[in-house]
Amino acid sequence: MGVWDAMDARFFRERGIRCPDDFSTAVAAMQFREIAEYAKKRFDLPDTAEELMAIWNRMAAYEYAHTVVPKPHALSYVRHLHETGARLAIATTLPASLREPALEHAGLKPYFHIQCSAGDDNGKGKEHADIYLLAATRLGVRPESCTVFEDILPGIRSARSVGMNAWAMYDASSDKDWTSIGQIATGTLRDFSDAPNIL
Repeated sequence: MGVWDAMDARFFRERGIRCPDDFSTAVAAMQFREIAEYAKKRFDLPDTAEELMAIWNRMAAYEYAHTVVPKPHALSYVRHLHETGARLAIATTLPASLREPALEHAGLKPYFHIQCSAGDDNGKGKEHADIYLLAATRLGVRPESCTVFEDILPGIRSARSVGMNAWAMYDASSDKDWTSIGQIATGTLRDFSDAPNIL
């Protein structure tokens, strides 16, 4: 989330708009087009949704391909799960054009069997369980046999609503929701070295 927070601040600053404190939380679970439409309406931006997405894609392409790093101990944890036979999927609201370079740069791509983006099915964001159900279907696994790692409240809520285990990874962008997240999640983490060894 840090990449998007920095990009949002830069984007709005370049337009003479102060990025509101609630912006990242308001859009956290939205699909990319929804964010563009929301920003256009909320800030009365002259750009079309397509133009906003193109601007953000250009900004994000560099960041995801060169600067994004995994959460602490995520790479060793994912490698461990892969080596012990767990079937792994990525379920993200990022389009493939950003998802792929990020996974490559972080060294995570070889360990995931399936990659899903919100736009792959019906384009709904993480406030709906569709993206998690799509990942489960593509893995050939029942929802109740899935474990989700998520850092936003809508994602935790959606995964739990369809019977999935949902471990919450702390992220500063979700700090104000952390208490609520902890009440819903299967468990909470601040570092993947504390994640369960068996799913």
